[in-house]
Amino acid sequence: MRPANSTLRDFADGAYRGSAARSHIRSRAARACLALAAVACTTTIALADEDGVSFWVPGFFGSLAATPQQPGWSLASIYYHTDVSGSGNIAVSREITIGQFNPKLNANVNANVHAPPDIGFVIPSYVFATPIFGGQVSASLLMAYGNNDTSLNATTTGTLGPIPFTKSIALQQDTMGFGDLIPQFAERWNAGVNNYMVYLTGDIPVGRYSSSNLANIGIGHGALDGGLGYTYFDQKAGHEFSAVAGLTGNFKNPSTDYTNGIDFHLDWGASQFLTKQLQVGVVGYVYDQLTPDTGCAPQLCPFESRVIGIGPQIGFIFPVAGMQGYLNLKAYKEFDNANRPDGWNAWVTLVLSPAPAAESSPPPILTKSPPRS
Repeated sequence: MRPANSTLRDFADGAYRGSAARSHIRSRAARACLALAAVACTTTIALADEDGVSFWVPGFFGSLAATPQQPGWSLASIYYHTDVSGSGNIAVSREITIGQFNPKLNANVNANVHAPPDIGFVIPSYVFATPIFGGQVSASLLMAYGNNDTSLNATTTGTLGPIPFTKSIALQQDTMGFGDLIPQFAERWNAGVNNYMVYLTGDIPVGRYSSSNLANIGIGHGALDGGLGYTYFDQKAGHEFSAVAGLTGNFKNPSTDYTNGIDFHLDWGASQFLTKQLQVGVVGYVYDQLTPDTGCAPQLCPFESRVIGIGPQIGFIFPVAGMQGYLNLKAYKEFDNANRPDGWNAWVTLVLSPAPAAESSPPPILTKSPPRS
């Protein structure tokens, strides 16, 4: 998270000397906040695209996502809570998956699913000091442990030949365990107020999962995701805006022979540093499935999902044991959903990273000219 050029170094150093002091604090905030943005969580709760929720959890990236980081090891711990509900095809899909409804049956289903999981994450990251292709490379690994308490209520009405019938179910399952492993690799370039990023991540499906479970921690299939990011950061004024867009490709779930479609996602954040330590702003995301799922029941396909979210964020920077600490709280309220549970979610993140380098020894990391990707 070290500054990329002399401009950023000037912004980071000269503490407590008028505007230079304010710039120093803002740069430290930027580097700390970026540690959050680079490793912000991807939770693998009980629902995937197969049941209305993607591998990619919107909100993964946030403010200052593309700005340079301080070389060396950093560690993020995240508490993630979401409270979402869904009805219609979302709940019917879950009912079919766990074998409670035969999709070949001619019937009407009134169903609702509710999932309020709590997930904790530990995310070690390493930022390389030596530039590669003129940019700064980082590697992270997301490891998760959590609890998922999911409930499903459904009433099915139909006929078996001339005989009418009604079937009601009320199921609840509370599952605890480890989630899938999610490695991430990123490269960042800086050119003054403009910052650029590319990233690649994916899902290694080793978490707790069973297709017969109502509540899971893993998603049961692999995935690859990659994208591009941009951050505008006015160092003197402390203004910032970031946007990261990506695409997710999914492998077949071997337990259900179901393959999710291609997903598009856009995460964004805007913030202002008000004091030496305080950052406030807004965050948001857009998630939209571009291609239909395959392997779903005929009455559900094409089963393409969509959701939008927006909410506030606040961050605080502080020194701790010779390192730099950053605490961030953000929350999203969701709307305009389709074939996907919606509700709200909140993230609490604590990042510990190397302290900023002193002005006397500021080895350059990045070039001033951004690459052309």
